[in-house]
Amino acid sequence: MTVPTLRLGLNLGYWVGGNDASNLPLASLAEDLGYSAVWVSEAYGSDAVTLLSWIAARTSRIDVGSAVLQIPARSPAMTAMTAATLDTLSGGRLRLGLGVSGPQVSEGWHGVRFGSPLGRTREYVDLVRRALRREPLQYAGRHFTLPLPDGPGKALALTIRPQRERIPVYLAALGPRNLELAGEIADGWLPVFFSPAHADRQLAPLKAGLAKSGRTLDGFDIAPGVPLVTGADWRACARRVRGYAALYLGGMGGREDNHYTQLAERMGFGAEARAVQERFLAGDYPGAMAAVPLEFLDATSLLGPRERIAERMTAFAEAGATTLNVMPVGPGLPGPDRAAGALRTAVEAAELAGLLASDPRPEAPASDPHPAIPRSQGTHDAPHSQGETRTHDHA
Repeated sequence: MTVPTLRLGLNLGYWVGGNDASNLPLASLAEDLGYSAVWVSEAYGSDAVTLLSWIAARTSRIDVGSAVLQIPARSPAMTAMTAATLDTLSGGRLRLGLGVSGPQVSEGWHGVRFGSPLGRTREYVDLVRRALRREPLQYAGRHFTLPLPDGPGKALALTIRPQRERIPVYLAALGPRNLELAGEIADGWLPVFFSPAHADRQLAPLKAGLAKSGRTLDGFDIAPGVPLVTGADWRACARRVRGYAALYLGGMGGREDNHYTQLAERMGFGAEARAVQERFLAGDYPGAMAAVPLEFLDATSLLGPRERIAERMTAFAEAGATTLNVMPVGPGLPGPDRAAGALRTAVEAAELAGLLASDPRPEAPASDPHPAIPRSQGTHDAPHSQGETRTHDHA
């Protein structure tokens, strides 16, 4: 039997609560410890690009990744320009994570309609890749048209050459149809609330998408963000994850369009997730935190002493995860010293389990996983149901 391997990543999230600039030096520690990548997020506070630039300038080996850049926040051309610049300045270390965010942020913050997330994501990724290949952007899609018709616009090409021929693209996806899309067009997947016990149900549509592009899971990076709290008593450690879980299950969307709640339902925690949501939306935040099932926290986190974390890491690897992006969490992030200790414990646990990959970087994608959409052809969204069409981010 082949022993699975894992890479470790560090997810610094976005600035909120105790998570601020004081935690950015953790990226240098992660590099020294052999971590594969450091990721940052954006919602409607700190932006990911500035943080990635800061981290890239202070490191030399560790990859830097967006988890994620919000699709409604930037045109495809702007994202390609940003990716090419970051990849060049970092010496070829960028991992480009993308997501459409949610309707509240897309429409309320960026002023971009949220409709048709599948079709927009497909065309967006196609345009970003065309731009990075330095093709003139001439495109007639359902969601994007370049140049604009009946105007002075020209089909322009990127004027700089990225460090690498191909920058890996990751998608954050929750529902089955978005998972299939991620498998079809992306190089990696950024799951949230990934549970080894429930992974088969998520991997099935991902594999279907990979098959559409003539690929398998080999070389595809499944890189979940996993809360990490170390200590002797795993149940006590779980308390530090309750705020994070309650925020997503209760507050990331309205009563009928919270796709994290719907994900928990598909995992068998439907009644409990709805109880969390009801209390959160009523303003009972301590009640919402208390209502998060301990079993859900344990299924989706790394909790407890080194030996227990090693066992859980093995379960994640056997379920298909190839990179574990650990998130030292608490009420906000814990202080840098506590987080540093957790990062060291994670390495020790992976070594104890014999899981660490010899090469900290995923295999570079050799070519586009699917043919480009013809310039005159758009995409068409099939009718969709709630929970099956949203590429998520941490907003």
